[in-house]
Amino acid sequence: MKTLQILGTGCAKCKKLAENTEAAAKELGIEYDLAKVTDLAAIMGFGVMMTPALVVDGKVKVVGKVPDVADIKKLLA
Repeated sequence: MKTLQILGTGCAKCKKLAENTEAAAKELGIEYDLAKVTDLAAIMGFGVMMTPALVVDGKVKVVGKVPDVADIKKLLA
């Protein structure tokens, strides 16, 4: 099971990243746990200074942008 985290305060881009990430995981047929991290101290704990960000299994993969579903699938595969 993959642990997926969306780092962000709940802005439109954060929500879109969450949607794209969930769609990518479902298309790949992988088991996942998706969490949204909105606490600024927790976000900075990852070393992230721009949101939204995507963390896969504890590793920051995307910062400050919203990749499309195809690009996220590459990160998850």
